[in-house]
Amino acid sequence: MLNDMQAGRAWADLPDDSLEPKTPERAKALPLERAWRRLEPGVGADDISISRWTDARDTLRSAEATTPADRYFIGVALKTTRLKLSRERQTIFDGIMPAGTLYVGAPSKQLSAQFHAPCDFLHFHVSVGYFPAEPPARAPLEAEGLNDLVLLRDSFAQQLARALTEQGSPADERFARCIGQTLAMHLGRLEFPRTKVNALPKWRLRRVEEYIKDHFDRCISLADLARVAGLSRMHFAAQFRAATGYRPREYLLHQRIEHAKSLLSSAEMPLAEIALAVGFCTQAHFSTVFKRITGETPARWRCASKNDLAVNPPRKSSARGSDFDRSCEMGNVLGSRNTQDAQSAMMQM
Repeated sequence: MLNDMQAGRAWADLPDDSLEPKTPERAKALPLERAWRRLEPGVGADDISISRWTDARDTLRSAEATTPADRYFIGVALKTTRLKLSRERQTIFDGIMPAGTLYVGAPSKQLSAQFHAPCDFLHFHVSVGYFPAEPPARAPLEAEGLNDLVLLRDSFAQQLARALTEQGSPADERFARCIGQTLAMHLGRLEFPRTKVNALPKWRLRRVEEYIKDHFDRCISLADLARVAGLSRMHFAAQFRAATGYRPREYLLHQRIEHAKSLLSSAEMPLAEIALAVGFCTQAHFSTVFKRITGETPARWRCASKNDLAVNPPRKSSARGSDFDRSCEMGNVLGSRNTQDAQSAMMQM
């Protein structure tokens, strides 16, 4: 297990020219997987190997893999997707997986996956030597170690993944290795909640989703949603985030943006009218939220959507499709040790 001094030395040891373009090193650092979690021969020889799994298909497909006996497997979602993770009859995760989600597989553990949407993951294959041999005495939630740990929206892991993917050609093998070491240290230091936050039951979640679907264009408060679910605001916010990965307000904004996308692609309404139609008070606020969620302004998204439809008239381009669609089926099912950050929703909207 790395300590602070070792990690600091790892970063300090990078040569001065490590940020110069080195395309061959980039290829070595982030090889693409031809099949889910399948490394090419010779790629996994180092104690830390990093690969990328990208699949643009939006049809249902399945895969399974077993973590080597001397490795931990760590996956970081680079984009929001929808999938199910399971082992035999145990469901580990089922629903919308937000970008930045981190999940871990222990050595010699088998895992099956069903993908329902396009996906993009960074996969870290880390030697067991970077993790403590025996976990320290922590809460019962951690009794089984890191196996099947799912952290919705781990901001630190997301930043590390972004550092790798956004470096482009300057990202060399030693830089990628330092990222892997830092991620292993991050996992080893996690403080898990001592009380488990249960996910919102599906029947309550369905009632909330239907309410939002019918009233998304109106002012909806946390108290309104808690009342629909039949819970206090504090317990509803925590359980809703444990079930979906989203705070209630954030989920509402995503729903409004999805309805706005439908209007942008199918109608010639002015942007100000669309903003009011989906529940925003001003076009400026609508444009700000739209760009934050989609990465594009409403006008640019509309133009790109029309171009996609012109190229492929029979269907809407999946590239412009929703990462948040099928929300009424969302109902994430997580293992008993699922969300470290769910408790923070207890006092947040």
